[in-house]
Amino acid sequence: MNLYLGIDFGTTGARSTIIDSQGTIHCETEHTFAHAQQAALPSVWQNALWDSIEQIPPTIRNQVRAIAIDGTSSTVMLCNTDGIPVCEPILYNDARGAAVTQRLRAIAPANHTVLSATSSLAKLLWWQEGGLEAHPTTQFSLCGTGILPVVEKLYFLHQADWLAFLLHGKLGISDYHNALKLGFDVNTLCYPNWLIEGIAGAATPELPEVVAPGTPVGEVREELGDRFGFPRNCIVCAGTTDSIAAFLASGVYLPGEAVTSLGSTLAVKLLSHTRVDDSRYGIYSHKLGDLWLVGGASNTGGAVLRHFFTDAELDNYSTLIDPEQESLLDYYPLLKKGDRFPINDPNLPPRLQPRPADSVEFLHGLLESIARIEARGYQLLQELGATPLTKVYTAGGGAKNSVWSAIRKRYLKVPVETPVQTAAAYGVALLAMRSAIGI
Repeated sequence: MNLYLGIDFGTTGARSTIIDSQGTIHCETEHTFAHAQQAALPSVWQNALWDSIEQIPPTIRNQVRAIAIDGTSSTVMLCNTDGIPVCEPILYNDARGAAVTQRLRAIAPANHTVLSATSSLAKLLWWQEGGLEAHPTTQFSLCGTGILPVVEKLYFLHQADWLAFLLHGKLGISDYHNALKLGFDVNTLCYPNWLIEGIAGAATPELPEVVAPGTPVGEVREELGDRFGFPRNCIVCAGTTDSIAAFLASGVYLPGEAVTSLGSTLAVKLLSHTRVDDSRYGIYSHKLGDLWLVGGASNTGGAVLRHFFTDAELDNYSTLIDPEQESLLDYYPLLKKGDRFPINDPNLPPRLQPRPADSVEFLHGLLESIARIEARGYQLLQELGATPLTKVYTAGGGAKNSVWSAIRKRYLKVPVETPVQTAAAYGVALLAMRSAIGI
């Protein structure tokens, strides 16, 4: 039997799913990231990758024909020619790129997707201007002196690119979902001249070669095949982002249908005939066949809820909320200042006051406020020309909260459903399967 492995790297851990050509699940694993300093995250991710694979029974591993990995969008790294990180990675929601806003606006076209403090290009420019110390495990000089570490060549990679490299050994390959916020043009399938010219200079890292998500890149490295028992012809495919993987898992294919991922953060994706890009609101479009996946991602979401409540409290308190009763508490739930969508402002302050003494009332206000942010996001997409919303499917941990779903339905005014499959790992396994069998 031929099996297909998808590995999802989210904000708190890694998950894997193995399916067959009919989409039937044969194995699932989960690995929670260890707490670590940011500079040590590559080691955490690498350990999570190996552990996720080792948890799969050998009798299943030896039937895997294709592997694909998703990662968090705009989590980026700088590596040397051996693929070793030379600086700590910058995470998806890190807004330090606000420091290079003026240069970014001078380079990019008006309202372009990259015009965000958290875009991959903003982070690249921040690195170019010498803002980050070298990775402590390297011998390189510090990056705080206005120049990058002095090495022969540096590679700019996304999280998913680097993790896939660990498997296939080909450095500098990305996909056009991950590369969108770097400025890659999915219409012409190349880097635009304004980008190449805008980053040119002595401290310019090598940009990744960009291929379509799911493109076969190379076979699993021989030593890893021997270690884990993968077949010799097991291929590693170009990946995607975690939110797109969750969308793929849902099985949505009709324009007007959407997926909201309620994980640590909130991401919305609407399948549309029309492409919409507007950096003023953090809205961007991914190419998906002949259609467009229009959406954005907010820093609000489950991480805020878990900051105040345990999982048991969330479950218990939710049952005491009347979802048809509107909360008058008007929050903008963030753990730190800055949001990306539907308000694209790195300095947007959290709004979590007043806090009532009643925990149930407080949770009601949080759930209601996150629902308002989601609804405003979909409203903006349609105002700017996306296909009208007809149905929303929910992925992520928030999909399990029926009270929250009922609150969201009241704001969205369309059916809110949970698809059969919601896991991003399942979606990226589908990507690997479709690549291997040519569909």
